[in-house]
Amino acid sequence: MAIGDIKAIDAVMNLQTPEVVQNYRPKWSFDFLGNKIGAPEETVRGLPIERILEKMDIVGIERAFLIAAKCGPIGHPANYQLPYEVVRDVVQRYPDRFYGLAGIDPTEGMKGVRALEHAIKELGFVGAHFYPHWFEMPPDHRKVYPFYAKCVELDIPIQMQVGHCLRYSAERPLPSVGRPITLDTVACDFPDLKLIGIHIGWPWTEEMISVAYKHPNVYIGCDAYAPRYWAKEFVHFINTFGQDKVIFGTDFPVVDIERAIREIEELELRPIPKRKLLRENTIRAYKLDLPA
Repeated sequence: MAIGDIKAIDAVMNLQTPEVVQNYRPKWSFDFLGNKIGAPEETVRGLPIERILEKMDIVGIERAFLIAAKCGPIGHPANYQLPYEVVRDVVQRYPDRFYGLAGIDPTEGMKGVRALEHAIKELGFVGAHFYPHWFEMPPDHRKVYPFYAKCVELDIPIQMQVGHCLRYSAERPLPSVGRPITLDTVACDFPDLKLIGIHIGWPWTEEMISVAYKHPNVYIGCDAYAPRYWAKEFVHFINTFGQDKVIFGTDFPVVDIERAIREIEELELRPIPKRKLLRENTIRAYKLDLPA
């Protein structure tokens, strides 16, 4: 099922190719994606980039943001970091289909801040990305603040997972440190910073809605949870007073690309809010040089 004339943008996607799976993914990811999430075997083992593009084309997704994710500091076997250059190479091969997001590691301090600036200015990335729970640091932790300041200076958004985190690795279960309300503090301290709370803030989705409604530069990413399971309050927010504040994403391979679009169609959103969700809000937040 396609989405008519809307050329959608998936703002939250992981690079799940065979090369990335073999060279970077930790062992726990196979059990997590295959058993916990229920992803197909071919997806768990990695899809060639051409197959990912084919899936995007089937449902009318024009472009996607690929995350150079940093999941915890280097050193623990459960952690992993995807080098910026791996994502950069794919973006350079398909510049009309992909953008890059630079993961941050707050434990790196100013070295990490400089790496983020390099990714934006030299590698062509369009935003930053942060996994609070992998570093056991809430979004309002002082070690993250230098990265926020750099994002303001570079005029780029930063995505971060908010809400509950699942049990990924038995060797390193992680606390859920990313309550959506912590973004309220960050937004007060950095009113010009564009914050995108991805993973809908579940199970505190209404808390995430309240923060996005309060602050002009706080958005919600609707990824990682299949649309058919979104709370009615969240669907109402997208369809009415929050239609300018929600950004479409899948967190592929967590949610299949085709499934996400099919289930959004089943929500029967009004035409204008649906277009904003799938395309226009992302273009505005990231200042993409694309027609709305």
